[in-house]
Amino acid sequence: MEESTIESVTPENFQTEVIEKSENLPVFVLFWAEQVEPSVQMQSLLSSLIQQYSGKATLVLSDVSQDQTLAQTLRVQGLPSIRVIFKGKIVEQLDGPCEESQLRTILDQLTQSPADMLKSQLSEYLVSKDWDSALALMKQAIEQEPNNQGFRVEFADLLVRKGDLEDASKVLEAIPDDTEGLKRPTIRLEIMQEIAGMPKMEELEQTEITESNRLEINYCKAIWFVAGEEYEQALDLCLEILSADREFRDDIGRLTMIRIFDLMDKGDELASAYRRKMFNLMH
Repeated sequence: MEESTIESVTPENFQTEVIEKSENLPVFVLFWAEQVEPSVQMQSLLSSLIQQYSGKATLVLSDVSQDQTLAQTLRVQGLPSIRVIFKGKIVEQLDGPCEESQLRTILDQLTQSPADMLKSQLSEYLVSKDWDSALALMKQAIEQEPNNQGFRVEFADLLVRKGDLEDASKVLEAIPDDTEGLKRPTIRLEIMQEIAGMPKMEELEQTEITESNRLEINYCKAIWFVAGEEYEQALDLCLEILSADREFRDDIGRLTMIRIFDLMDKGDELASAYRRKMFNLMH
C-alpha cells in the first residue's frame, strides 16, 4: 500500500483520518477481518486500484475482529463492506464482494475532473457511433463553456463523422485558425467532400485493374477507407502508391499518409509504426 493508506481506522481517529481527509478526496473505508477470506481478497483488490489512481483517493481499514464500534455505527451487516466518504458524507455503500469494474466506475465518478468525465462519456458514444448522443453532449458542454474553442472543434468533428457536412463547415468557419486540433475536423471534412466525387467502393472493386489505373484506384480506395476510419487499410494502399511512384499526383501517397496521421490520436501506435514505414521507404 501507499504511505498515505493507513492500516487501521478506529473510532478515535475516524474524524481526522476519514472525515477531515474526505474534504479533499474520497476515502474508502473497508470493513474486513483476516479470518474472512472474501474480505482479504477485497482488501488486496481495492488497495491495488486505489494505488492506480495516484493519490486521488485513499483507503482505510476497519478490522471488525478487533473493534466493531465503527461497523455498528455505519450499519455494516457482513464482510466485506465498503463505505465511501466524500465531503464528510457517505456517497457509496457496498455490502458483499464487488467486481473490479464496479469499483473502477465509482473511482472514476469521484476522481475525474469535468473534462475527464466529458471525455470518458464521449468515448463511449464514439465506440458505438451514437452520433446524436455525442453531439447532444458536446452542445451541452458548449453551452456551459461558450468560449471553449476545443469543444467547438470536437463538435465540428462529430458533425463531419455523422455526415452533416454543411453544418460542420459553418462551425469550422467560426473557429479561430490557431485553435489547437482544428486540423483534424478540417481534414476529415475535406476527405468527405472528396469522396462525393469518386466512384463508390463497389465500383472500384469491380473495375479491371491495369498498369495505367492501378495507382488511381488504390488512391480512391484509400480515401474511402479513411472516410470509414479504417486507417490501416488506407495506409497500406498509400504505402503502395509511395513505393510505386513518388511523383503520382505530386506525391499524393505520402501526403495522404500525413493527413491520415493527423486524424489519429496522439501517440497512436499504428500511426508510429506507419511513420517508420514511410520514412524507410523514402530513405
